[in-house]
Amino acid sequence: MIEFADLSAVDMLRAFRSRELSPVEVTEAVIQRVEIWEPALKALYAYDPEGARIAAKESEGRWRRGEALALDGVPCTIKENIATKGTAVPLGTAAMELAPAAADAPPAQRLREAGCVIFAKTTMPDYGMLSSGLSSFHELARNPFDLSKNPGGSSAGAAAAGAAGYGPFHVGTDIGGSIRLPAGWCGLVGLKPSFGRVPIDPTYYGRVAGPMTRTVADAALMMRELSKPDERDPMSLPPQEIAWTDLEREPRGLKVGLQLEAGIGLPVEPEVRAAIAKVADAFRRVGAIVELAPPFLTQDMLDGLDDFWRQRAWAEIGSLPPERQDKVLPYIYAWAERGRSLTGAQVHRGMSQMLAIRHAALKAIAPFDYVLSPVSPVPSFSAELASPIHDPERPFEHIVFTVAANMSDQPAISVHAGMTASGLPIGLQITGKRFDDVGVLQMARAWERLRGQGPDWPRAPQHAG
Repeated sequence: MIEFADLSAVDMLRAFRSRELSPVEVTEAVIQRVEIWEPALKALYAYDPEGARIAAKESEGRWRRGEALALDGVPCTIKENIATKGTAVPLGTAAMELAPAAADAPPAQRLREAGCVIFAKTTMPDYGMLSSGLSSFHELARNPFDLSKNPGGSSAGAAAAGAAGYGPFHVGTDIGGSIRLPAGWCGLVGLKPSFGRVPIDPTYYGRVAGPMTRTVADAALMMRELSKPDERDPMSLPPQEIAWTDLEREPRGLKVGLQLEAGIGLPVEPEVRAAIAKVADAFRRVGAIVELAPPFLTQDMLDGLDDFWRQRAWAEIGSLPPERQDKVLPYIYAWAERGRSLTGAQVHRGMSQMLAIRHAALKAIAPFDYVLSPVSPVPSFSAELASPIHDPERPFEHIVFTVAANMSDQPAISVHAGMTASGLPIGLQITGKRFDDVGVLQMARAWERLRGQGPDWPRAPQHAG
């Protein structure tokens, strides 16, 4: 029965419709999977198995009465920083004063309205500002493929839960790579939608919510619901009829860029480079026109963004009383504190780099329909580290392939490309032009077909370290 937890949402809904399975059976399978993994994985926050059982029973009744909702009975987790009614939102930090959220944020509300069984929130690092599961509030999240390794972040628990088989649907957020990086390091599909495509609250420049799943088809199902309008997001796109589940498209004739170097940041490791080059070769064989895409980010862009985000973080952390500042993760405190000494002119120049990145990214993709690149220059790293470098003075060296799409509104998806010799997933990023969300899903689905077998998902936890 526990293997029911590994079913895709597409297959679950088909089985519910035919009465081969019920939401109660699937939910029990997920609960069993959580019991096996969670003592080692630490992916969940506000886990509520009894509430899930009640919701699954209600879903079972709707299926029996012929009143099933769009995603009725599919188990789902929500990232901790997306509010769910009645649950505190600590933002990954022990410095936060806890109070129950008054209402579901838009992504949680859309999935609840669609009948998903929301059984837990998922863990994240302090303020969502690390590509790691390291947190001063949550226990250390780990990567199911190797418990000594990092799941990535900031959607750390979501990626770990997805790879361990805590059901098919997981929601993350992304402002510089926080969906795609952990998805890539955990073998998942992770879509950063076009900015504004998925209503979110609170809003911020470049911040999006999106699906983290094992299959592209499941990510499309989630987008069909997540993209529905919500007036609480004043930066969201106008409502639009989109054929989210129309995923079949031939790559023949498409012009595809291949970016193997970002020009700055960490060098791309040979195993990562080889895996992405292999993807490009596969697309060439089916008729895509693949050409090298040059790097376009500069160090000034990355440094300016770093200055602006440090000052933004310090504006919040620096306003806390000393006893609460002391609870912030030391790495995050050290990174943010330099924002204290930045001048107004420096912060303005830093913020202006968001527009510089935007213009450079859109100019770079203009000759192509899509661009292939690594998600990260390196595979996963030690679970105890804040980033692959673990240096608050070099915090963004590993996000050089992901961050630009946040600044440019472009959709970008992480999909499994292959494994390292040591058994760690390598993520492929496919970036599309602004608002072509279905296109990147179609390209990811085309790669799924070309790739054939996906990762061998880990079945039971091994000893960490």
